[in-house]
Amino acid sequence: MAEPKDGDLPRKLNFVIVGGSLGGLAAGIALKALGHHTTILERNPTALLHDQGAGIVAGGDALEFLERYNRCKRPISVSSHRRQYLDRSGKVVHTVDMIQNMSSWDLTYHIFRANYDGTPSPYCDAPHLDASHGSATHLHNRTVTSLEETPTGVLVHWKSTTDPSVTGSLLADRVIGADGPSSTIRSLFVPNLERTYAGYCTLRGTVPESEATPETLSAFAHRFTFYHGPGIQILAYLIPGINGTVEPGQRLINFVYYTNFPANSPELDEILTDVHGTRRRITIPPGMVSPQAWEKQKVIAKENLPPQFAELVCKATKPFVQAVTDVISPEHEFMNGKVVLIGDALAGFRPHTVASTSQAAFDAMIYADHVQGKVSREEWKRETMGFAGFIQQRGVEMGNRSQHMVLGLEEYIADRDQASKPRRDEVYPEWAIKI
Repeated sequence: MAEPKDGDLPRKLNFVIVGGSLGGLAAGIALKALGHHTTILERNPTALLHDQGAGIVAGGDALEFLERYNRCKRPISVSSHRRQYLDRSGKVVHTVDMIQNMSSWDLTYHIFRANYDGTPSPYCDAPHLDASHGSATHLHNRTVTSLEETPTGVLVHWKSTTDPSVTGSLLADRVIGADGPSSTIRSLFVPNLERTYAGYCTLRGTVPESEATPETLSAFAHRFTFYHGPGIQILAYLIPGINGTVEPGQRLINFVYYTNFPANSPELDEILTDVHGTRRRITIPPGMVSPQAWEKQKVIAKENLPPQFAELVCKATKPFVQAVTDVISPEHEFMNGKVVLIGDALAGFRPHTVASTSQAAFDAMIYADHVQGKVSREEWKRETMGFAGFIQQRGVEMGNRSQHMVLGLEEYIADRDQASKPRRDEVYPEWAIKI
């Protein structure tokens, strides 16, 4: 099959998208809106991904994506009107007025699913099908095992996640790897690239705002609130509640608590060992954290955090744990552009950057513009790789400074201000583009 030139692609291509989380769904939504046919292969055994229990800062690219493609008519976020910093006693020591939009992973996921393949949920009704759109197929319980280039495209081989004896394959014109920081697609082309542990973990959880004391709720209601101490960061903000409600009194306070656990230490083994005694490598999902390990973290929180934050840690009933890691691919396209990496599969950002959701949205939008011929291959590569390389490196620098150096409040605030800088205001250095 001859390689098409920019702007000379056929009207309808068959895309296979590997990974059905936010990045994969974003790519599917953007490409099917152009009339192309898309199939998502998701390794999860069930048709819907489970609630990740996580809050999301909805940045400019995420909001732009929703403005372009979202057809679900409902509120999507809770607004924060001020950024503020507490000292150890819980006193506010710095404020700046800043409007930011806070959502949740589960609400965003269900909105994306509704817009992709019309899956209804208590979060939102399925929008009407658009006759101009291409087909949208979502297949779960499929783990991709290999890719095979053929004269007519790329053959995607898969096996059942739950029964490896069940196998199959799909022929695609293009394959998009949107399967996260541990991407299988990336590993097929860059086999020796692995995620590396950064020396600390995020302890995350939510608390219903109705269960917080008035003093604690006042610290987080429509506030993006931070505390920073030696080897510790914690931040919190309001997000939508059950089924995505944004009604006052029914929302959740979401916290992200960074704390150091040296590599290969007993402390790291303890926090990453789940309720069944299994040592996890990266993530322990909500409801699976060892009660004994969490009780220890409650004691540490009371000793080291402002009282408002300590209350959140102590009241979280389904916390989860993520080891902070680094990974970035040296390239984002393979097989002469027939295979592409987007989002976390291309570069896993540290959470300090609050950019992962925006990265997924931006990568999907600019790739769709490239497929449509609106963006050249050179511009697509420059923008995508520049964003990936620059923000990934920024996250490394922010994390290393805040977790492994003693910073003053002004330095910490400067780092956070950099993380909030709009992507369009960034100037990517040459090393970021070339990696």
